[in-house]
Amino acid sequence: MSDTYDLAVVGAGIVGLAHALAAARLGKRVVVIERGGRAVGASIRNFGFVTVTGQPRGETWQRARRSRDVWAQVARDAGIAIEQEGLLLAMRRPEALAVAEAFLKTEMGEGCRLLSRIETAGKLPQSTALGALWSPHDLRVESRTAIPRLAKWLQERWGVEFRYETAALEIAPPRIHTSRGPLAAEAAIVCPGDDLVSLFPDRIAPYQITKCRLSMLRLADPGLRMPAPLMSDLGLLRYRGYGDLPEAAPLRRRLEAEQADHLRHGVHLIAVQSADGSLVVGDSHHYDGTPEPFAPAESEALILDEFRAATGMTPPPVIERWTGVYASSSERAMFVDAPSRDIRIVFVTGGNGASTTFAIGEEVVTELYGEHP
Repeated sequence: MSDTYDLAVVGAGIVGLAHALAAARLGKRVVVIERGGRAVGASIRNFGFVTVTGQPRGETWQRARRSRDVWAQVARDAGIAIEQEGLLLAMRRPEALAVAEAFLKTEMGEGCRLLSRIETAGKLPQSTALGALWSPHDLRVESRTAIPRLAKWLQERWGVEFRYETAALEIAPPRIHTSRGPLAAEAAIVCPGDDLVSLFPDRIAPYQITKCRLSMLRLADPGLRMPAPLMSDLGLLRYRGYGDLPEAAPLRRRLEAEQADHLRHGVHLIAVQSADGSLVVGDSHHYDGTPEPFAPAESEALILDEFRAATGMTPPPVIERWTGVYASSSERAMFVDAPSRDIRIVFVTGGNGASTTFAIGEEVVTELYGEHP
């Protein structure tokens, strides 16, 4: 290990790893500084669902498309299994079908199609859905194994060095002060996840970031293979690529009347399947500057209720529960701040870090160095 680098990246979550990859591809010598012994935050406490379909129109959707392509390449090269591909969004209400039809008329609907009731039943035999939106654009990895495998591959293939159990105390290139002593780096990219106060709090505060706590579940193998990651009517409001369309207004009014508790807890459905057949199902959204560590049982019940309604199945037994916390903003999906010409602070605040951050990493590194990886 050396103490002199071209770039120091703070944070070994998916945002930090994406920036480390982009810089390493430019031939930069990169060190990643991580206060934990491994990544245990939002980067592994999620679905591993790299979602293109439904992302906000414009830059975020375009970043998701690029990030999906990078994920596919990295997964092949790093030996990360693609567990599922595509998206099936099952719809129970005519108002939801109208949103899907409007979505298909936009550029975001290219390659997607609307399945009939019979076609949907062929994919979800017990569902009573009126139809489903099918997209081929999305993919899913197992986050808890993919993130450490990605870090190992960066180390082995690209020579990225990792300083685990090391806190970054001061970033002032070329001087980087850490809890395990100083090191030198010509530039730094700070990717602190949901830590808003340890580094550059005065730069972060104006963005008015809060935090979001998620509740998620792993269910036992239901005895069947799901055709793709599954979503439902509620996702048409949660994901702005659909929810910002004018046709979403009638659906919103109906869901506010029929599923007010789900909306109050920020519940929508994503259900993905792992190699062992178990299902990762969620999630809920509760916002607070300091989220409570307690996950309400009502949120779990509402998640399982939506799973039952969308699939027609009795939920299998819960075999695992967890919560996750990520930085959140209602105003923007991400931000990059530049305290100086050689420092960047990067937050992904739209809950879509896994879906967009490879593209963000390329953009930030290109702007920092004037070269595209």
